[in-house]
Amino acid sequence: MDTKSLLKKVRKIEIKTRRLSDHIFGGEYHSTFKGRGMTFSEVRQYQFGDDVRNIDWNVTARYNEPYIKVFEEERELTMMLMVDVSASKLFGTKNSFKDEIATEIAATLAFSATQNNDKIGLILFSDQIELYIPPKKGRYHVLRIIRELLEFEPKSQKTDIEQALKFLSNVMKKKAIVFLLSDFIADNYKQTLKIVAKKHDLTGIRIYDEREEQIPNLGLVPMVDEESGELMMVDTGSKKVRLEYAKFHNNSVAYFKDSFAKSGAGTIDCRVDESYVTKLLGYFKRRG
Repeated sequence: MDTKSLLKKVRKIEIKTRRLSDHIFGGEYHSTFKGRGMTFSEVRQYQFGDDVRNIDWNVTARYNEPYIKVFEEERELTMMLMVDVSASKLFGTKNSFKDEIATEIAATLAFSATQNNDKIGLILFSDQIELYIPPKKGRYHVLRIIRELLEFEPKSQKTDIEQALKFLSNVMKKKAIVFLLSDFIADNYKQTLKIVAKKHDLTGIRIYDEREEQIPNLGLVPMVDEESGELMMVDTGSKKVRLEYAKFHNNSVAYFKDSFAKSGAGTIDCRVDESYVTKLLGYFKRRG
């Protein structure tokens, strides 16, 4: 993509997603996440009505009277966007590819965070860390993130969500709001997810196409595995083939749902032909 075309596309996405974040998501984002990050402020004597869960037992034992820890709301939060850039992102049978929807969702979330003066960082991953942009504030930083989402060419076509989560744990020492965008056609990330979700406010956004749920009867069709590059002839007229295809998809979805539910993290399912605006807004309202 040449520079002129890239800048035009960046501007188009900015106009669309910034309007959404300004008029719809700004307030919802604030009410959902502000106040969830608390930092220690001081210790003071216990007063009637204080939450006993905040008693500092070490100080209480030292002075032989109850003291509590006082916390204050963090004025500045950090949002980390983790985006799967493996080859399966290029799939789409309706109006958009999965990577296009992921870019718009990421941009909307980033501008919503910017409205609240929060920092935004980006991790692009396949089965390796393709790109890491440390968290910073401001419009120009968000525009850089959008440019990378639009034009970045990954080195690998495969996916490893576990490695991406481990990298997040290594670079983010303080609690962050984390959105993990992927089709989640992967497994073996459940344990690492559980560890990460204990520290960070984590949400998995599954972006998928309806043809990934079930394959239509089209006879003998040549298909390419986007992540392995393997070309094969698939008999979609076979009921067994269609059932196996659906089973594979259902297993991936079940693993995703179960992993996030057991870790206490949130989830959003977004099909490429559905309104991600409705999905995000509904999620924020449920959590707010």
